[in-house]
Formats: sequence, C-alpha cells, structure tokens
Amino acid sequence: MAESSKEELLQLIKRFGAYITVKMSNLFSISFHNLDSRSVGAIAGLAIAIVFTWRHFRSPSGTQRRQPKRQASTTSSSVVSSQSNSALIPSGVCSSSSSEDLRAQNAVDEFFQPVKPTLGQIVRQKLSEGRKVTCRLLGVILEESSPEEIQKQATVRSSVLEVLLEITKFCDLYLMERVIDDESEKKVLSALENAGVFTSGGLVKDKVLFCSTENGRASFVRQLEPDWHIDTNHEIVSQLSRFIKYQLHISAIRPERTAANVLSSPMLEQFFGCI
Repeated sequence: MAESSKEELLQLIKRFGAYITVKMSNLFSISFHNLDSRSVGAIAGLAIAIVFTWRHFRSPSGTQRRQPKRQASTTSSSVVSSQSNSALIPSGVCSSSSSEDLRAQNAVDEFFQPVKPTLGQIVRQKLSEGRKVTCRLLGVILEESSPEEIQKQATVRSSVLEVLLEITKFCDLYLMERVIDDESEKKVLSALENAGVFTSGGLVKDKVLFCSTENGRASFVRQLEPDWHIDTNHEIVSQLSRFIKYQLHISAIRPERTAANVLSSPMLEQFFGCI
C-alpha cells in the first residue's frame, strides 16, 4: 500500500472513531444502559468493518486520483483560464479531507438508524423492571367507574388490552376491585375472559381479587407488597405512598404530586405511550 494511502486510511480511522463515539451516545440514549461492553464492541466493530469494506471497493475515486495530470498549457490564455476558475471556487468548498469526513459520517448515519423500541421494552423500562404489579379495575381496565355500574355490565377497555398483556408477560400481575355483590364479580371475570386476558398465561382468575370496601383494596396491596400499584383513588394512593416503591395515579385531571414515588397519567395506555 502506498505511503499516502496508509496515511489517508489512518486519518479515516481517527475521524471515524471520534464520530462513532458521538453517534452511539446520542442514538442509544433509550436503551444503551442495557448493553454490556461486549455488545458495544461488537456493534462498533461491525460498523468499522462496513466502512472499511465500502472504502476498499470505492475504486472510481481512487482511479481518478491515479490518473496522470494533463500537461499544463503554456499559453497565456490557459493561464488566464486557470486563474479565473480558481477565483470562482468558494473558500468554503470542502477539501478532500472534508469529503472523506462526510463519507464516513454518511456511513455511520446509515448504520446507526434509530430503532423504535417495542411495546414490551417500553413497558419494562417504564416499570423500572418491577416484577410485581397490583392494579384496580374500575377506571383503569374497565370502562365503568363505579361498583354500581358493574352491577349492570362490565366492559374491558380495548385500548388498554395490549399494554395489559405486555405487563403479564414479565410481571406478576394482580387485579382488584370493590364490588357490591357476587353477580358483579361474575360480570367482571366474564368480561376479562372474553377479552382474552386469561389466554396469555400470565394472568389467572385467582389473581383477580374482590373486596367490599376501598380500605380492603389498600389492605390487599400492602399484603402483596408490589413494586408498583396502579389506582384512581387519590386517598388510597396517598395512604400507600409510604409502603409501595412506585405508584401510578390514573386521573383525568393532573393531581398535585403527593410523593416522589407517585406518578400520574390520564390513562394506563397513555403512560406507556400507546396513544
């Protein structure tokens, strides 16, 4: 390899190394902390290999550089033409070095296209890898918002189903609600079953709990000691803030934050960016 080619390759490696460091820190801000050092090294190595291969086969440019220069004309008209052309070239035109920088940047940009995280990855990240979750039904999973309403019917919100199923894939999920009678329990279980909540294997009917008072639900939560509790009742959320690591308060009106470990959202699916 010619000395000039070696020097050119060395400069490309240096520019590429600096640029790839910036791209990796920017484009992997969502999930970079989940990658170990081997994964980072493998990605960087693959990117470098791609750029070097691309450079090796970029023969037309190299051929052009090896073409002999045309003999300069000694006539006065040629001299004037050359001077005029030089004057027309803007001072900001990229040099060959800048052109190589641009090619390297384009190669890295193409390789490090942002990858949209899956819903499962978003759920795990939002829940801070919590393994046990408790959640009330009314106003969160069900369309109905009071025990009196589910005496007549129980309807699972279709927009929350995808998130709910993702939670059951990696969390020990318990659903709970205050009901007035046994018929209400049957309606709730039937609605969940018809929606396919029990078919994924992550949630069983034994993990759907019923009580007759709001304090009964708070007692369930304290006994289960979840990493997260999801509720619509401000008082319950306030009571549990001292005992539960994280809570999500579902409220159409953004409430005042009662504690640092209490988050809020108008809907469960909105918290995970589904709408």
